[in-house]
This record gives sequence, C-alpha cells and structure tokens, in this order.
Amino acid sequence: MDNLCCFSSIYSQVVGGRSSCSSGKGRSHQGPVKYGFSLVKGKANHPMEDFHVAKFVHSQGHELGLFAIYDGHLGDSVPAYLQKHLFPNILKDEEFWTDPNRSISKAYERTDQAILSHSPDLGRGGSTAVTAILINGHKLWIANVGDSRAVLSRRGQAVQMSIDHEPNTERGSIEDRGGFVSNMPGDVARVNGQLAVSRAFGDKNLKTHLRSDPDVRSSDVGSETDVLILASDGLWKVMSNQEAVDIARKTKDPHKAAKQLVAEALNRDSKDDISCIVVRLKG
Repeated sequence: MDNLCCFSSIYSQVVGGRSSCSSGKGRSHQGPVKYGFSLVKGKANHPMEDFHVAKFVHSQGHELGLFAIYDGHLGDSVPAYLQKHLFPNILKDEEFWTDPNRSISKAYERTDQAILSHSPDLGRGGSTAVTAILINGHKLWIANVGDSRAVLSRRGQAVQMSIDHEPNTERGSIEDRGGFVSNMPGDVARVNGQLAVSRAFGDKNLKTHLRSDPDVRSSDVGSETDVLILASDGLWKVMSNQEAVDIARKTKDPHKAAKQLVAEALNRDSKDDISCIVVRLKG
C-alpha cells in the first residue's frame, strides 16, 4: 500500500468522514522518491477544513506521484470534493500526455463548474488548491488556485513554484468583474470584504468576482532538486519559504520533516488549520 495512513483517513474514505488523515507516508515503487504528510486542525471553532492527496499511481505505463493540499473555507464539502475528483479529472483528459498545461487548466475549470452546478449540495463554501504531479520521478507539474503554496528546494535554495492569489495583487481583475477589495472588517484585504483569496473553487455567492483558472508551472527534477513542499497558508503565514526548506532538508525522512514543519508553525502560534506534504526527490 503506497499510503501508510492512519485509521481515521481510511475510515473517512469509506464512510465519507470529515477529516483528512493526520499523518502518513509512502514511496515510489520505481525510484528513490519518498513522501510524508502531516495535518493538524487549527484553533477555530469548526471542523477541520484542510484535505490532502499523497499517493503514487500508474497510468499508461508511467508512474505518477499525485500530491495536493486543499484548504477549505465556510465548510469542508468543497475540499472533500476536490480530494475525490480533481486529479481524476486531470488524468482522464485525453490531452494530458501531450499538453499537460492545457489539460490541467481545463480540468481545474471543469471541476469548478461541477462544484457550482452541485450547489446547494456543496453549500456556499469554497477551497484553495495546490497540486503537484510528478511524472516518472523526472518532471513536475505544479498548479494552484488561492494561497496554498508549493516550494521547491534547488541546491538548498527555496524556489516558489506557485503564485499566491491575494485580493490586493489581483484588485484590477476583481474590480473589472464588478467586485471590490476591502480591509474592513479586520486588517486583511478581502474580496467584497469577505474572502481573503482572489481565486478559489466554489464560493458561488462571490463567483462573479472571483477567478478559478490556475497558474501552472513545470520543472525538471535534476540532480540539484531535492525537496518539494506543499502546504496550506496555516504554515506560510508564519514561515518563509527558505525557513521551510531549511527545516525539511535537515532530515532524510519526509514524514518526520512534515511533522517538524507543522510543529514549528504551531510553535509560532499559527491559528489556522496546518497541512503539509514533504516530497524527498532524492534518496
């Protein structure tokens, strides 16, 4: 079994429970790549809203590492839907093997349309997404919507592979769609004073002012590329990219590294749900 996961994750998959697994690990069957993940519920008075995917699958003679963090808001139904459907929607697209960029973008948009068409079944909530597909251990495709983030370590230097979609940086797009950005209430810029990200899945009530198209980037996994980190903003609010890379590289066990990153975010008083996947790309 690729995913040495805790019982709660297996239980949730079987009966549709709310939470992702708190911790687990796995590895490639064809190469040196290993991964570990850790998820911790935040201090807010609502159920865990972060979900993840971390596994290896085989498709058309290739081994694919599939890794994702989905950070939900206003409930857990949208991130739970993404956990189940986003990667299958990407991989069943006939263009995936010839044009991954276009295929991933189309699947993100199709999945968002499916979520909106299921509303009100999926409620009024939404979710960020950051996804990574590792093809045969050599090629990475990263895509994201929202502020969950992917960071690569190249020669020990942190390289951000995703773009944080924040209301202030995409104010023009929001206003062009008839929305507005306000720091009231509180001190965080929000779309229409409600949502602190400018792109998201779901959020039917705000959708006319939001985008759901992803930023997509690719990278070759060379000898100087050793670690990939995916995490929700519960980690990135309190930790720089370089600090996260430095912690992750200190231990060869990516499961321990993921748990250490989460523990450090808690030490720094992060109040949000914290989810982290560490992929060690070299042995």
